[in-house]
Amino acid sequence: MANSNGSFGLRPIGKIGQSTNSTGMTEYRIASDNSNPIYQGMAVIPLAAGVIDDLQAAAGGNVSIVGVFGGCEYVSSTTGETVWSNYWPGSGADSNYPVKAFLYDDPNQLFVIATSNVVAGQNTEAEVRTSVFANIAFATGNSGSTTTGISSATADLNTVATTNTLALRIMGIQEDPENSDFTAAGIPLIVRINNHFNAPTGSIVAATVSTTGV
Repeated sequence: MANSNGSFGLRPIGKIGQSTNSTGMTEYRIASDNSNPIYQGMAVIPLAAGVIDDLQAAAGGNVSIVGVFGGCEYVSSTTGETVWSNYWPGSGADSNYPVKAFLYDDPNQLFVIATSNVVAGQNTEAEVRTSVFANIAFATGNSGSTTTGISSATADLNTVATTNTLALRIMGIQEDPENSDFTAAGIPLIVRINNHFNAPTGSIVAATVSTTGV
């Protein structure tokens, strides 16, 4: 039976070790003139202007990830009312007020992400388990649905490697009877973010690409 998982980006499920898992988020800012949609479950990067943005590259690129987008709050330029949204639509904010973004930004946060494909030699649980502790790239990381506001990010099994510049590290496979078909896309991988911007070993320089408004 095919897996029920579709594409939903990165979904927080726990923490490494025994630390408290509050699934709490930290407030950041999006530039009010940022025209890039940012979807719930999307990994995002820090910009030198002190704001966050989408990945800039479908597979993650080489910029350290600062967290995973959980939603945003802004004042509508049309109604003047405060809007809470699953995603930043890329327009519609009153520039006199901040666009607040909320991120799962703990470097020890674990996420589940669905695979996008089927790969020869990885068609059983035992075969896929050989990829645990290796790294993996997004199949697509910077797109989503404007209807649900949810990211369409998935992980690409073809990219599994020891290369530490890949966006994610595989930490396990989620036990889920509805998504246990290893011959189909939608395998639920447990991952953490590689080279997290907030980690002690993470990048100390934010991306120089930037929009102007804050």
